[in-house]
Amino acid sequence: MARIAVVDDEESLRETLTYALEKEGHSVTSFEDGEKAWLAFKEEKPDLMILDIMMPRMDGLELCRKIRQEDEQIPLIFLSSRDEEFDRILGLEIGGDDYLCKPFSLRELCTRVKVLLRREQKGRQYFFSPTRPSSSQDRNQDQNLEICSSSYRAWWKGSVLPLSISEFRILKDLTEAPGTVRTRDQLILAAFPLDNYVSDRSIDSHIKRLRKKILQVDKEFDRIEAVYGLGYRYREGF
Repeated sequence: MARIAVVDDEESLRETLTYALEKEGHSVTSFEDGEKAWLAFKEEKPDLMILDIMMPRMDGLELCRKIRQEDEQIPLIFLSSRDEEFDRILGLEIGGDDYLCKPFSLRELCTRVKVLLRREQKGRQYFFSPTRPSSSQDRNQDQNLEICSSSYRAWWKGSVLPLSISEFRILKDLTEAPGTVRTRDQLILAAFPLDNYVSDRSIDSHIKRLRKKILQVDKEFDRIEAVYGLGYRYREGF
């Protein structure tokens, strides 16, 4: 059972999501605006949060920014309308792990919640472990990089990288074929396999965040290269 916070100003949607998630065995607390959710977050952190973008007092984007200043790991799912493409992209840029466009299937929401919680649960086991996993690691050609698909975790020169699920998928896709250019469309498919409404601009933002997180571990990291007009590649020559 996970503790989930649902933040949306639409009462009927809060009630529907609460019912569906509680039926899955989760404990759900709902909030009608971002300000109330933020105050509650400071008192006790949930295991996952579902945020509407457009809300009074404090919208979902501002709430996400505040949460990410306190916690890089908690999974965040945005809810948005299909005509709010800019907000969806911005939500991913500032730290959202996933988003769903309204109207959406409750079954799909529950599935995405389950995936994110499983990734986070396994990931935190390895994050706080003094040793890294060995049997479940993926093979790659860069000896500095270790990737574990079962936990959605990566290590650079022995230091864990606090990646979101989308960032992890992009890094894994790039490193599976070093030296090969991956187009933005290919990276979108790798990062968001269940979503057809992602702009290629969001990939640029994810690459920027991915580089930044690795640079925090190694200031000389320069493996991910932009290929003008095409996409990105993971540089060979290890």
